Amino acid sequence: MIAIAGVISGTVAVATEGSGNSRGEETIAQGPTPAPDGKGGTPPPPTPSAPGAPSAPGTPASAAPTGPVSPEIVHETETGGKTVALTIDDGPDPRWTPKVLELLKKSGIKATFCMIGPQAKARPDLVKQVVAEGHRLCDHSVDHNTAMDKRSEDYQKQQILDAKKMIEEAAGGGPGGTIRYYRAPGGAFTPYSRHLAADNGMRPLGWDVDTRDWQRPGVDRIMENIKRELPNGPIILFHDGGGDRTQSVEALARCIDWLKGEGYGFGFPKV
Repeated sequence: MIAIAGVISGTVAVATEGSGNSRGEETIAQGPTPAPDGKGGTPPPPTPSAPGAPSAPGTPASAAPTGPVSPEIVHETETGGKTVALTIDDGPDPRWTPKVLELLKKSGIKATFCMIGPQAKARPDLVKQVVAEGHRLCDHSVDHNTAMDKRSEDYQKQQILDAKKMIEEAAGGGPGGTIRYYRAPGGAFTPYSRHLAADNGMRPLGWDVDTRDWQRPGVDRIMENIKRELPNGPIILFHDGGGDRTQSVEALARCIDWLKGEGYGFGFPKV
């Protein structure tokens, strides 16, 4: 989905490329991509509630998990029902993250921000703002290497745990700064990386709706992608880093309005 192009002045420069993984599942060399460990396939869509009925609010961002974290890739919200979870990848970015935060605040919606370690280290002010406004944090690795699943376990460990430390330090401590999730770049999970993440308190986080906003295809096309893929499940993927995100911000605003009009609530991915 996004590949690292280089590290410049303490921030990560990223370049877009096509991803061979459309839902954040483990990459299989041949044949269709199954769910983790070959269990099941496409998860069922969220169970609808009565039209127009309000959904239960999501768990507060500061709430800690009450038990062991599952290593299975999550494709559901905490509250279930007719809810979606907005996830924002590849930041924080000094130009686009504030615009996304402003939009979410105006809309009264919380999201999960999947941050690249060096980006978080370079902009601790934005990480702290994300936490202060009630959103959740997700580890998105150090270098955003979409071929992580082809690398050694030592490499995967370094990428995941070093990024976790960078993001936590940028957040400044406190329960709101806990990293709840790990999303592999381009969905390049492995059984090892999933269990490593879970052992460190992070639920592997997939996606069901790839907006393809990173391609900058136009806001209308992004909305078409959302409407087409929403039956796949409730986890929606947007970006606030990796380039010009003008279309991403505009599409996010339109997406929120459309989802509200369709009777959807908003929450966090299940931990």
